[in-house]
Amino acid sequence: MLSLDDRLRAALAEDIGRGDATTLATIPPEQTARAEFLLKEPGILSGLAVVRRVFALLDPDLQVTWTAREGEWRERGVIGSVTGPARPLLSGERLALNLLQRLSGIATLTRRYVDALDGGHARLLDTRKTTPLWRDLEKEAVRQGGGTNHRTGLDDGILIKDNHVAAAGSIGAAIERARNASYLLKVECEVPDLAGLEEALRAGVDRVLLDNMSDDLLAEAVRVRDRLAPHVTLEASGNMTLERLPRVAASGVDFVSVGALTHSAPALDISLNLILEN
Repeated sequence: MLSLDDRLRAALAEDIGRGDATTLATIPPEQTARAEFLLKEPGILSGLAVVRRVFALLDPDLQVTWTAREGEWRERGVIGSVTGPARPLLSGERLALNLLQRLSGIATLTRRYVDALDGGHARLLDTRKTTPLWRDLEKEAVRQGGGTNHRTGLDDGILIKDNHVAAAGSIGAAIERARNASYLLKVECEVPDLAGLEEALRAGVDRVLLDNMSDDLLAEAVRVRDRLAPHVTLEASGNMTLERLPRVAASGVDFVSVGALTHSAPALDISLNLILEN
């Protein structure tokens, strides 16, 4: 996997290209400046360390100071500043804000979903529906919002989905093949109904993903699990809105996975306001 610095350098190269034409034309090389990060709406902050790295890669003389912490809820106001040569400061503004707004947006949406679970038994999971090459940062933002990470990649867990079942011929056959192939990884299987749940439980699965089931069906699935294999955990997924989450949690499932945490989180409104120093 590419290092964070490699990805940031590539992102800077994409944005700056052959040179920041506007900044080079309007800002003298000796100009210094201070710019303040202004949070315009309440939310959880994430990506502060990444922003510091963006500016360090552009110019080691750029100094970023935060008055906030990663994972901290802030209402509004100045949360930090960057000081130093004006040219690289302005050239890095867009990438720094893009990352800060995106990651803080994910953390903030995650907190709202965690709050909707109302401190109950169920834990909130993310998914692999992330921005390519930025998954580690987005999953960290989920953690800072109070959520729990599901698989980081395809190599750290077995999750048998509908297409795997179709290729294997049945839920039981797919689980058996997974068991025979690996003794180290936990085996999870997606099921669409109670019949599929029973088949998965009898096949010796570790966790079952209950896909797009109604609230009543989720509660019945918990009762089936408790009767046949109480050690198996249940994960509910599909159409998990903030309004629905308390009802899902009340069903007794162990986990709720929400792709929207990373694929649909709105950016948190943060700006960077420049103050010239000489």
